[in-house]
This record gives sequence, C-alpha cells and structure tokens, in this order.
Amino acid sequence: MSSGPCKARVCGLCVLRASLCLCVETKPSTQRHKGYTRGADSAGSWRRLAGVFGLVLALSWGHARFATAQAEQATQPKPAENARGFTDVTAAAGLRFRHHTGAFGKKYLPETLGPGCAFLDYDGDGWPDIFLPNGRDWPGRRRAAPRPALYRNNRNGAFTNVTRAAGLAVEMYALGAAAADYDNDGDQDLFVTALGQSRLFQNNGKGAFTDVTQMAGLTTPPEFSTGAAWVDFDKDGRLDLLIGNYVQWTPETDIFCTLDGVSKSYCTPESYQGASARLWRGRSDGAFEDVTRMVGLHDPTSKTLGVAVLDFNQDGWPDLLLANDTQPNKLYENSGKGAFLEKGLLAGVAFSEEGVARAGMGVDAADYDRSGYPSILISNFSNQMLALYHNEGHGLFVDEAPRSEVGRASLLSLGFAVFFFDFDLDGWLDIFVANGHIENEIERIQPRVKYAQAPHLFRNTGAGKFEDVARKMGPAFAARRVARGAAYADYDNDGDLDLLVTTNGGPAVLFRNDAAVPPLRRSGSSGPPGLRADTVSFAARADHSLRIRLAGVKSNRSGLGAVVRVTAGGATQWQMLRSGSSYLSQSELVLTFGLGGLSLAGPVEVRWPSGAVDRLARVAAGQTVTITEGRGQTAAVPFLR
Repeated sequence: MSSGPCKARVCGLCVLRASLCLCVETKPSTQRHKGYTRGADSAGSWRRLAGVFGLVLALSWGHARFATAQAEQATQPKPAENARGFTDVTAAAGLRFRHHTGAFGKKYLPETLGPGCAFLDYDGDGWPDIFLPNGRDWPGRRRAAPRPALYRNNRNGAFTNVTRAAGLAVEMYALGAAAADYDNDGDQDLFVTALGQSRLFQNNGKGAFTDVTQMAGLTTPPEFSTGAAWVDFDKDGRLDLLIGNYVQWTPETDIFCTLDGVSKSYCTPESYQGASARLWRGRSDGAFEDVTRMVGLHDPTSKTLGVAVLDFNQDGWPDLLLANDTQPNKLYENSGKGAFLEKGLLAGVAFSEEGVARAGMGVDAADYDRSGYPSILISNFSNQMLALYHNEGHGLFVDEAPRSEVGRASLLSLGFAVFFFDFDLDGWLDIFVANGHIENEIERIQPRVKYAQAPHLFRNTGAGKFEDVARKMGPAFAARRVARGAAYADYDNDGDLDLLVTTNGGPAVLFRNDAAVPPLRRSGSSGPPGLRADTVSFAARADHSLRIRLAGVKSNRSGLGAVVRVTAGGATQWQMLRSGSSYLSQSELVLTFGLGGLSLAGPVEVRWPSGAVDRLARVAAGQTVTITEGRGQTAAVPFLR
C-alpha cells in the first residue's frame, strides 16, 4: 500500500490533486519505479492488510486535515517585528560549514539524508563544542575534498575550526554522530555513522582524537548506518553502542525512480531491502562485541533512521526505540537479563492510527506532561504528520497528534530532527521539529508540499496541549530550509538552550536563544513551574533554570541512564540522561531544568544505573552543578548574564 499526493496514477501508485487518496499496489517493486510516495512496504502483504483496514478512515480524516491545515495557514497572524526569539548567530560565531552531498545528477539515495550534528565537550572545559558530519564525492566523480568539521567553543560566543588539529579531517560519507566517554577516562569520545564504514574516534585528552575503529572491533561489511546512541544496556558500568542501519544500497544496486516518467528522482526505501540495527556490547578491554542476535535485536526488515533510549515501563532498565522508514517502528523492552523483547505493535507505536507504517525519521522520548512515564515523539513524511505517542502506563501508548495542534500544524511537513526541550524555561518540555523535503522537484507534483520548509516550535501550554510559536521566534528562525539534523546546548553558558540546525547540501545554522530572557521581574510572572499566567508573554518571562552535569563512578563515567528529579515550588520534573535521539544528531550531555520564576530548587535527586542515589537538599538556580556518584555536588559554575 502507498499513500500520498502526486499527479497521475501509474504502476499502482496513488496520486492526488485536491484531496488525499490511498491505493494498494498489486505487484511488488521492480527495478523501475514511478512517482514519489511513502506508505506501507510494497513487499509486505500483512502491512497491506493493515492499511486497507484503515482506508476509509484515512480518506475522510486526511481530507479534513488538509482543509484544517490550509485554513490555519491562511489565518495565522504575522509575528511582531520586535518579538524576542531565536537569533541567527552563525556568522558571528564563525561557523562556515557547508554540507557536501556529492550529488552530480544520479540522485543517489544517501545524498538527500544528511547531515546530522552533535554538541560535545571534547576538551572538557565545560563549554559545548560542535561536530558536523560531511559527505564526499562518489567514486569517479571527485570534484572536492570535503571533510567533517569540529568547532571548538572559544567561550566568548565564537568558535574555531580545529578539525585538522583534532585528527578528524577524515574523508568519509558521514551521516550522524554520537558522543560519550566510552572508555571511562574522563573525555568524551566520538562515534560517526557513515555509508560504508562507520568510525570510532577515541579522545586522547589532549585535544585530539585517534581512529580506533579496527582496534575496538567495530569493523563491519559496508553498511548504510544512520542514527546511533551510547547506552549501558546491561548496567555493567561500560557503555554499549546502538547503531541504526537504513537499507541495503550501493551505487551499483541503485534503482531508477521517477516523478514524471522521464527524469530520475530519489527513491523511496520501499525499493530496497532493509537492514538490521546493531548492538555492540562494551568489554572491559576497551573493545566491543556484536551481540545483536544474542539479545534479540536482529531484524533485517528494519529501515532505521532515528534511535532513542528510554525506560518506557519505568523498571530501571534502558529500553530501545527505532524509528523506521516505511516499516513498523520497533520498541525493544529490556528484560534486565541481557535480552530484549519487541513490544512496538502491542504498545501501539509501530503504526499510525490507520494501521499504516509511516516514514519514521527522527525520534525522542520524554515526560512532557509529568505523568511519570516517557512519551514518544516521531517525525514522519509529509501528509503523515508527527506522531506524539502518549504513554498511558502499563505498556500502552496513544497517538495524541491527530487531535492536537502538533498533528494539524505538521500535516504537510516532512520532519527530520525532532526533540523535547524547555526552550522558555517554564518547567514544561516543548517540541522542536526541523523540516525539509527530500525531492527538490516535489512542488511540481504536490503543490501543497514545499522542498524548503519552516520549522515547528511547539510550546507546551500545560495539560498536554501545545501551540506552534515558530513564527513568533523571528524571521530567521522561521525561514524555510531543507533541514535535517538538529541539537540543543547552552553554548554561551547563560542558562537557556540554543539550537544548531543542519541543512542538506547547505550550511549549518546556530540559533542563540533570546526567548528565555535574563531576569526582568514582571508582575504575575513568578510562581511554581506548573502555574501559568495568561497575561504574561512567554517572551518576557523572568524564568530561571538549573543545569545538572553528571559524573559516574561505579556507573559509566558519562552518567548515561541516570535519572534526575528536581523539585521546585511543590512540582517535580524528571529527566534521564541519554545519548542519541533527534535525527542523526546528539544534544549536549547536560540536563537543563526550567524553574519558571523560582530561584531555588530542592530536593534534587539522582538515581544512578548502579542503584546508588545522591540527594541535594537545596540548590540555587542560575548555575550548572556537577553531581558525582557517591559524592554529591562536586562543582558549580554560575551562568553568564
């Protein structure tokens, strides 16, 4: 089954001019494909049945959503010119990166997917640095020598390119990145996913990295690796590595797909066989062993782009989530005994409400409504909307997006990077989505869908509700881009979360957060994080934050998997420190808790993977506090205001 709007019915492909339509393909994919859609896998009859079951609902529901989205776009007010929001500081910060796809007209599948990005503190100075993966030219088509980029934070709002000095000027078709201290020596190491051979770069603690891929036992046959996450799945104090793989593709096996019957277009992953994710267990000698089959993760039908770590059932063991493109999403429950059980279908996150496997791209998980359980966020293809799977407890999820602003606003968007974060520091997790299509000629076939697209910034208004405020964040922030990866960090140490966004074949963009302004006391703006004053503009609130940096001792040094609970004003928030999430990207390994108008928090509790617990009775806002396992607070750095 396929779904989506296009221009004419060819080869069983459904297309559309004025309304949404669905159709069932009667033949499996061949070496030549017409049109560009995403829906259920044409090779899986069981998925066709699921899609057919929801056909009538999808037709009526989709058409209504189109009308609603158009009406909202027509009536959305223009942003105030002097509104505070996110400021584009790319040039001032000295970021001069441009993504290289290697495209030369063949429209090879990997060209349109990258790049991701990562915030990491590679030199251990407490200021987040930036890593940007890059592509390369195809064999026989060499025109340039692009390299990934590492930018060191100068601690004055600017960055310096230190790629070559850091030993990262390596030519590879890189896509994503994940950073953590895998060898427990106190320095953040870097794993880079790629088409071909992904690579592990060990931090030597002196400002440089060494490629230890082969030494660590991570060499594999050529793969199409995408998202990655560090996780201590067995809680032995040594980090393990989860790697998502997309499809089985090489230039030699590339398939001709077309929008108009003449010109080549980028193919849907339905045209290619899937590939299993890999889980590598960290050993005591610093090497890794592939335990994918042993733990029950082997699944060659997956087509994974985004990966996330979460504890969806709150049993204290990290579970794994794979966002799959045109295949069911996978939710692997950690048994705590060295194995995983796939629960995606039973939990309700494998398919859409219509029983269709959507085009999962980015993914994240967090407790956005303080229910005590992490809910799941997955970005999808245009005409599919975001998925906001609310965790109902007892292992069940319900997609709230179709009934919320999150679904209505995102219907026509093709989302990639997506995550929860508290951009306005009011104590409630908001949602950011980076959007952009993969086919530069999509508007010829689907006039409502654009190639370059504006982002979404859904502000959490409480009670599980969201409001898209992207257009209120300034024209630079709301501009259309062909966005892919995104990550957040407090790069200027002022207590709020800034954004880094990458674009396909274009620049990386750094946005400084000016929405959560420095303390300017306004009547009615104070109170517990759970209390909202409708008369107070979020752009003028005097909100505070507390940032927590973790250092494991018996647990892994990065503190991944630790759960931090912060109570302030009688309300409690919690977050788990995690690697991965977003799309091919990783945000900083520091937890930020918005405290609204409050300047004091307590108690603050950290539950480590080892089972140890640290508690701080009272902690002042306005600082980054380091908590070391078994020792409590060991450092504090005030924000720069």
